[in-house]
Amino acid sequence: MNPIQESINVPQPREAVYDFLDVQANHELFTDHMMRDWRCEGPDRGVGSKVRVNAVLGGRKDALEIEVIEADPPARSVERNIGAGGKRVATGTYTLTELPDGGTHIAFEYAWQKIPLSERLAAPIVRTVMRRSIQRALERLADQLQVLETANSR
Repeated sequence: MNPIQESINVPQPREAVYDFLDVQANHELFTDHMMRDWRCEGPDRGVGSKVRVNAVLGGRKDALEIEVIEADPPARSVERNIGAGGKRVATGTYTLTELPDGGTHIAFEYAWQKIPLSERLAAPIVRTVMRRSIQRALERLADQLQVLETANSR
């Protein structure tokens, strides 16, 4: 299945965006519409930080393990997630680019490496649900970054 790519621009500097995204526990704040029951493991940030969650998309519940496998501060972070009892393996990559007038372009790519047959057969539906959920997560991330910026400016 082809990767899903979504993006958003935010006014915060790239380093601040990366610092927020680097802490796995922060991801719960903008993805709890599609992932619940967060349990953090390993280091708080960077390569090796992990979470175990339950994905709740499309009326289904699926246990996932998400681990940061690459980090290139402040430009890129790659997470590997394993679900469907090991039948699904995918990566989520955040790429952060400085905008010419300030702020950051956040690009997220979700790419499958291994896909269960049921998801391959339902690819158009799976892609639609995933795309909408990822775009919503990016919008919520932008909101969280604004809240953090406002709190830090006080």
